Amino acid sequence: MRILVVDDAPFIVRALRDALETRGFEVHDVQSGEEALSVYRDLMPDVVLMDILMPGMNGISVTQEIVKIDPSANIIVITAIGKPGLEKECMDAGARGFLLKPFRMQDLLDLIDSLPRRGDEQ
Repeated sequence: MRILVVDDAPFIVRALRDALETRGFEVHDVQSGEEALSVYRDLMPDVVLMDILMPGMNGISVTQEIVKIDPSANIIVITAIGKPGLEKECMDAGARGFLLKPFRMQDLLDLIDSLPRRGDEQ
């Protein structure tokens, strides 16, 4: 399963990569929304882990654009922002999951497991 991590914090990317790769996931990462759109088109990942605050486009805008490219996209927002209404805003933009940092890795894995799969593409 291919996972695209979209986050501008290298330590978060490294932690996610280490945890997910040890569980057999193929992990790709980018540090901006613009990069995410370009890589998404080429990679068509099974899951996107999306930060909200990044240089350039924010995670909500990127989520909306990815859903235009691929309405079946599996996007999980992972953010440290605990603003009221943010989870609903992300879900309305097309995200299928939402986690607040810090989170338990098992919660992320459970959320990934709950997402619909793309046929047999992996």
